[in-house]
Amino acid sequence: MTEFKGIPIIPNPSAVRSGDKYRTPQGFTAIKDGIKATAHAAALEVGRKPQWLRAPMPAGRGFDAVRATVKEHRLATVCEEAKCPNIGECWNAGTATLMLMGAVCTRACRFCAVDTGNPHGWLDAEEPANSARTVQLMGLKYVVLTSVNRDDLSDGGAAHFAACVREIKKLSPATAVEALTPDFQGVLADVETVVASGLDVFAQNVETVRRLTHPVRDPRAGYEQTLTVLSHAKRFRPGVLTKTSLMLGLGETDDEIAATLDDIRAAGVDLLTLGQYLRPTAHHLPIERWVTPEEFDRYRELALQKGFLECVSGPLVRSSYRAERALERNNAGLRRP
Repeated sequence: MTEFKGIPIIPNPSAVRSGDKYRTPQGFTAIKDGIKATAHAAALEVGRKPQWLRAPMPAGRGFDAVRATVKEHRLATVCEEAKCPNIGECWNAGTATLMLMGAVCTRACRFCAVDTGNPHGWLDAEEPANSARTVQLMGLKYVVLTSVNRDDLSDGGAAHFAACVREIKKLSPATAVEALTPDFQGVLADVETVVASGLDVFAQNVETVRRLTHPVRDPRAGYEQTLTVLSHAKRFRPGVLTKTSLMLGLGETDDEIAATLDDIRAAGVDLLTLGQYLRPTAHHLPIERWVTPEEFDRYRELALQKGFLECVSGPLVRSSYRAERALERNNAGLRRP
């Protein structure tokens, strides 16, 4: 480890303590897990997690193979960066979500454990080709591409995102591509750049109900901004499926959930996922309630009644969970014990 102006330069950010500032190998500073450490952080809930939220430890031959491929091609995955509880299940099934444009986000949402900082325009020019080769080597039939927010780029990274989609389609034309994108600060021309790239599903997450958007999301994000992005994507390419996701357990009410579903459906969104918010560190927002599997079933039925093609709903569901099964209309095969 070396230092620059007193800030550690650490090639492996996993060695940094949560909330601490470090300097990346590319030369810019970032905060581990996205939120600065404070002396007043509330303790993490201990011993209160319900039985239905226990996920198996990630292990297995498939998991090891996917991890090796991701590391070989210098790709960051949202599975790792966001501490997804389904990483073992998905990677053992030979599927993965690739995170583009690095592992440092320009925003600091209070639910998210991705590192935050200012990459100052840094991009990996080889990433589109590397992403395509990874998808080809893994033999994926369906891949989810997501990314950090890159407000430091003039187009929010839209052209880079689109280039990754095109390269994947070039090498693996039969592979369906879902793009879970930033909101591009509401610039609709940038939305069009990604939607026109040849993808099959365009997603942007509203994350929570209108009342809780701030403080849950970064001030640069917005409830209406996300709805506008989704609505425009659908109008621009009606044949492209649109998708969004809600976290539950942050203090929302049933009436607010129903109203949010109405707003999302009015924006023309086809697919919806609902999952339990899980607090990643003591510096992030606390959990207000544990949503039961029965409640998730009820919310799914409500969403289907409102006209969504599918709503994948469950405690451990994340926006890209078993994304390739969304159109099977069986809640992605979820079965309660």
